[in-house]
Amino acid sequence: SADEFDVIVVGAGVMGSSTAYQLAKRGHKTLLLEQFDFLHHRGSSHGESRTIRATYPEDYYHDMVNESYQMWEQAQSEIGFRVYFKARHFDVGPADAKSLLAVISTCRRKAIPHQVLDRRQVTEKFSGRIDIPEGWIGVSCDHGGVIKPTKAVSMFQMLALKHGAFLWDNTEVNGVTRDGVKGGVIVSTSNGDKFWGKKCVVTAGSWMRKLVKKVSGVELPIQPLETNVCYWRIKEGHEAKYAIGSDFPTFASYGKPYIYGTPSLEYPGLIKVAVHGGYPCDPDKRTWGPGVIPSSLKQWIEETFRGSVDSSGPAATQLCVYSMTPDEDFVLDFLGGEFGKDVVMGGGFSGHGFKMAPVIGRILADLVLTGEAEGIELKHFRIARFKENPGGNVKDFEDQVGQLTSAL
Repeated sequence: SADEFDVIVVGAGVMGSSTAYQLAKRGHKTLLLEQFDFLHHRGSSHGESRTIRATYPEDYYHDMVNESYQMWEQAQSEIGFRVYFKARHFDVGPADAKSLLAVISTCRRKAIPHQVLDRRQVTEKFSGRIDIPEGWIGVSCDHGGVIKPTKAVSMFQMLALKHGAFLWDNTEVNGVTRDGVKGGVIVSTSNGDKFWGKKCVVTAGSWMRKLVKKVSGVELPIQPLETNVCYWRIKEGHEAKYAIGSDFPTFASYGKPYIYGTPSLEYPGLIKVAVHGGYPCDPDKRTWGPGVIPSSLKQWIEETFRGSVDSSGPAATQLCVYSMTPDEDFVLDFLGGEFGKDVVMGGGFSGHGFKMAPVIGRILADLVLTGEAEGIELKHFRIARFKENPGGNVKDFEDQVGQLTSAL
């Protein structure tokens, strides 16, 4: 039947598109639904670059990132164009910063090749392009890189289509109900269409909290944050030194605020440097304002790049949305209740999940098809953790977000 499927995937950002690809590749009749145009700019899966790195404070992400490196390579070889560009990665921060020390610990436990550098060694390694304050250290790792987001989403959708998936955009899902007659679920849309599926995967991004509450009454502590991605002009004569391919790294600073960036790639002569975080928003009622550029970011750019980058203000900005959880870990779990294991959720990727999209798609496909995820410990991603953790309820989390935005 034209309106009956093995699995229906709700949300065609990078996670939903990767999941649809995995399902279709395994021979399952798959429908991918998106409420807006495909490749729209209203969520978290658009733009020109995302970093991929092996250095994580939490060692349970290591195997997921490692698998993703291989899966990015596999997918782009299948499609015939590149979305992943290799680069080294560089973390910096105070020598006593707990998160940075945890990164070093993870590197040692997981045998990730790395170098711990003092200020002088940092200057020597990067030929004066990067400076750090006294009392700071750097961690250099060859396993880094840049992913092209919009291109990557398109790749997964094209591969899903190639393997027989059905893709519908401008189709807003407003209900998922149990089919009491023949089992499975009925997915309803705002334009009156109804689709039946044996199983369903919800990857609704910033709309996750709203949709899950409407469908099941479950309140997930996932807060959308609008964040400002900034590009800064490299001063004349220094452009080549900060370009990808010049051995300049992707980078992250574990100071306050947490700052990250990529080499010059998408816009010639501009380098991406931004603050990890943002301001609470309703994804349906965003202001689309220019955002605030913290003075601390400008100061960091001026001091770190030794005046080689114009820190007076960004040359260009782009808006994006995070879907933040209290602990910044993902939600990969069954919806439960009347749906049992027939509805699987993937959300709360908290501004750092894009790099793991290939393995997230594999995990969600595993969960919805078999009820288990091979090679992954799900305890870190279960929704039950929010009930077990006193700081994991919605009100407390909203207070945390308020403190974060005050710091910005």
